[in-house]
Amino acid sequence: MVAVLTDSTASLPGSTADALGIRVVPLRVQVEGADRPDDAASREVLAAHLRAGGTATTSQPSRADLAAAMDAALDDGAGAVVCLHLSAELSGTVDAARAAAQEVTARRGAPVHVVDTRTVAGGTGLAAVAAAERAAAGADAARVLAAAREVAARSHVLFMVPDLHHLARGGRIGPARTYLGSALGVHPILTLRGGRLAVAETVRGGARTRRRLVELAVRAAGGPRAATPRGDGGPVRVAVHHFAAAEAADELAGALEERLAETGAEVAGVLRSEVTAVIGAHTGPGVLGVALAPG
Repeated sequence: MVAVLTDSTASLPGSTADALGIRVVPLRVQVEGADRPDDAASREVLAAHLRAGGTATTSQPSRADLAAAMDAALDDGAGAVVCLHLSAELSGTVDAARAAAQEVTARRGAPVHVVDTRTVAGGTGLAAVAAAERAAAGADAARVLAAAREVAARSHVLFMVPDLHHLARGGRIGPARTYLGSALGVHPILTLRGGRLAVAETVRGGARTRRRLVELAVRAAGGPRAATPRGDGGPVRVAVHHFAAAEAADELAGALEERLAETGAEVAGVLRSEVTAVIGAHTGPGVLGVALAPG
């Protein structure tokens, strides 16, 4: 049996992680002077804190916490562990996981593999789901790893943020881009390039930006002028995220499903979830996101 482990920034719905047996290691968020795990309770506290003008910082899980999760998987009967984490360009989590994996492998004699997904949120989450599905079907570690890497490589993540101030404060985006967004009153759409956050487009007006987000997502899914390589022609995996914007996310998911249906794309369900506090701390309330992995 191969166990699949990821971190909280994958933003998987709890029911999905539980159903597939995916183990989730939380990052940490510091809000109002308290260090908290990256969970639902922290997310609620954080949203209110940020709306009141507060700030928050985040940190990666410790090597010990990661090693404990790997050990727990092996204790439960796994013969190998596959760990998928957010891009090393965004966090030191991958490096900590690699150190923990080396320690656990040497001590337990069981292989622990660590994958830098080079993405975040649903990009990592969809890869974890694909890996867990392959593991549940009885695949060995090599095939589980292949599934994880293939989906991560094909994934395309898009985020619409109200502004870039939170990302700039955390050093995730350049100050010039922050000034541009503020000066023109536009809504940036972010993506990942080379594992790093980048501004894909800036669009004036919230409604227009949401429409553009849907169009970019449809293109990434293999629609007209597709920007993401297709896989084997299977269903498109989709995740829709938000932070403190559930109603807007539902509308976004509905519009996206409608447009994908118009293109004839086969969709393997839509995972809907609120991003974790660690991501919310860097994007601020109101963020909407889409992750897709063409089949």
